[in-house]
Parts: sequence; C-alpha cells; structure tokens
Amino acid sequence: MSKTSQYSAASNGSSTEESESSRLELINLSKEFGQGSERVIAVDNINLSIHPGEFLTLLGPSGCGKTTTLRMIAGFERPSSGEILLDDQDMSKLTPDRRPMGMVFQSYALFPHMSVYENVAFGLKIKKLPAKQIEQEVGFVLATMSLQFLANRAPHQLSGGQQQRVALARAMVTRPKVLLFDEPLSNLDAKLRAQMRIEIRQLQQRLGITSIFVTHDQDEAMSISDRIVVMRNAQIEQVGAPAEIYLHPKGIFVADFVGRSNFLAVDKVHAKKKSGKVAIRVLGKDLEVEAHESALQASAPVLLIRPESIRVSKSKSEATTISGTDGRVLNVVFYGEHVEYSIETEKGNLVAVVSDPKYDEIVPIGQMAEFSFDQERAWLLPADA
Repeated sequence: MSKTSQYSAASNGSSTEESESSRLELINLSKEFGQGSERVIAVDNINLSIHPGEFLTLLGPSGCGKTTTLRMIAGFERPSSGEILLDDQDMSKLTPDRRPMGMVFQSYALFPHMSVYENVAFGLKIKKLPAKQIEQEVGFVLATMSLQFLANRAPHQLSGGQQQRVALARAMVTRPKVLLFDEPLSNLDAKLRAQMRIEIRQLQQRLGITSIFVTHDQDEAMSISDRIVVMRNAQIEQVGAPAEIYLHPKGIFVADFVGRSNFLAVDKVHAKKKSGKVAIRVLGKDLEVEAHESALQASAPVLLIRPESIRVSKSKSEATTISGTDGRVLNVVFYGEHVEYSIETEKGNLVAVVSDPKYDEIVPIGQMAEFSFDQERAWLLPADA
C-alpha cells in the first residue's frame, strides 16, 4: 500500500484523539537584555491567564514585547524573573524539547532535504514512537490539513500556503498541550493570509488546542481570536474579546492601534446618569454616551467615533462657515463598495467611511457636508499619552 493511500485510510479512522486543553499562566513574567546603561526591558512584569482551549493573540507594534513573551513560553528565552505555569507545573526552567508545546514559525523552518511526510513525522521520530503509530498519526494530520497528496514532495515544490500547512501539521502531530504561532502568515499574500487564518481558526476550534498567536496585524487579530492582548512598551495595555477591544478600548493607544479612529475633544462632561451613561457636550450638541470608568476622572476626556459610524450628506444650508456638524470635504476616495471622506470640522479633521454609497449623492471635494453619528456607537475615554 502506498503512503498516500495509507493517509486516506487513517483519516477515516478514529485512532487519534483530540489534544487535551490546558491552562497556561504567566505570573510576574519579565525579561531583560544587557546590563547597566545598555539594559533593555523587553517584557515588564506581565500577568496573564490563558484559558483551556482558548485562542489568544498577542498584538502590538514592533518592539512591544509580544515575540519575546512567546519565546519565553516556548523556552527559547529564559525569563529574568517570573513563572510560566502549564496546568500548575512551572515550565520556566525546562528546555524547549521538554515542554509539551508546538510552534509554527514565521519562516516555516521546514527541512529542505526532507519530504512533506518526513517533515511532519520528524517530531514523532525524535520521541521514538513505534513506526505504525507514526504512520497513523502523520496520515491523520496530513489528511486533516489536505496535504495527503503532497506527502512525497519536497518543500521547494510547494506553494507558500502549502508550506504553511506543512509547518502547522508538523507542530500539531505531536499533540501539544499548547500551540504557539510566531507571525506565521506574514510571508503570504493578502488573499492567502485571509484564507489561512480561517483554516487555522477552524482547525484549532475542532481540536481544542490552547493556542497563542503573535501578530502586528489588527485585522488578523480581530478575525481569529477569542481574546486579544494589546501590548505596548513591554507591558499589557488591555486584554479582552475582539468586540470589547474595538468598541470599548481603555485609552487612545488601544483605540488608535486597533482599527481607525476619530477623537473629538469634549466641551463638558457631567455626572454619570442612572442609565450608566455620561452626559457630554460636543460639537454644540448634548449627548449621552457610554464611557470608560476612568474617563470621568480624566483631565481631558475625548470621544471616540469610528469612521464607519459617521453618516455624511450634502449640506442643506448655504453656509460656508465650518461649525457644529457642518464641515468641508477635504478629500474623497471612491472604493466601489464604500466611499471614504476626510472632513474638516471645528474640532479637527474627521475620517468617515460610508458603505454602499449612491454615486450621485457623494459630496465633492471643497463642498460643505453635514455629518452625524449615532451616540450609541460613541465611546468616551481618557486622553492618555
């Protein structure tokens, strides 16, 4: 029987079990590089619990500490202080090969002299498993990743997406308790990235493996995660579900990094209402909006309005002066399914995105436009640094 036919047979059986979901905890975890004046704090005393079976993403700009955190979890970096607990067992002093974790690298890191089958089987051979078990486990994973017909090919004979699948299959076949992803899709084109992140998410949900994903791509984090950890300057800024991070950021950095944002200076803030909302005055209008708990104590709170929450129409008045919710169109970009405006207002420039526009209702550059937004979609937050 050929290898490929054996893989197909294995995919129809139930010889493989789903990986057991595990809890991972980072306790006061820190990492420093260098000494004295050259000392750099890469990760600064972070605390984080990753739930069993959760898909958690570390998101942030370059140099924020997300990759260093992942490398400490994997064992490639030794923490300067703190603990890494996997199901209450401290992993921080174990070498990578002694940690029940799999890792998918940015560069795929496939062995060029090995076939797809040999690459995927490598970890099982290191564990010295019986040949028959290796054959069954590899066959099941290759079938799961739709790679069974590529088993005998070398990595250089595969497309980028196929190589990424092989790297994922190699990490999964050892049945890790935790699966780690170090920006694994950054080398793929935009269309293939979107396809691969859907496949990764579906596979992770099916197998229930606790997973940690590192990326600087906001769209990737939003589409693939149960929770997102936004990092900045070696610390955690906010942890929450994608909707919470997007709709209710704790400060300007998170709001501006995740998605596109407009920030309006608020003229007046009143006490919180019985409804839990805050009364404010902005652009000459009195509104009641939801607010972050620290916004009332902030010296300069601002109102977050997402571009897609703004409605734009031709001004009904003949006024040429910018005031209130009348502004001047500075730029218009037509994308087909939406049009993007840049509008000059008395509070600064706003970006508005109008979906499915009627072409003859688009307000031209230089003309006055009325804009409005639903106060239910606004969010008051403190103006942090």
